[in-house]
Amino acid sequence: MAYLYLALAIVAEVVATSSLKASQEFTRLWPSVIVVVGYVLAFYLLTLALRTLPVGIAYAFWAGLGIVLVTLIGILVYGERLDAPAALGLAMIIGGVVVIQAFSRVSAH
Repeated sequence: MAYLYLALAIVAEVVATSSLKASQEFTRLWPSVIVVVGYVLAFYLLTLALRTLPVGIAYAFWAGLGIVLVTLIGILVYGERLDAPAALGLAMIIGGVVVIQAFSRVSAH
């Protein structure tokens, strides 16, 4: 259940972060509401995940997957581009999350 809470927290955070650009510095109402509600929901769900998961592991997933997903939304929704070093860095982040999940004894399986 902890990983479900963490996954939902990551989705809420990604939606909130992606909506920051659409909020145009909090001058547009509905994107701004999505930002605030998304972050509140994300942090609440993260606290539920932290009942079981170690904070370092949960944060590694949160940050790593959040970076990758927000980058993908930037590409798909906002037409942003990546250069080769950025793509390599994202691949390394994904690799780090995979290593933690597959090999760490600290991670709650």
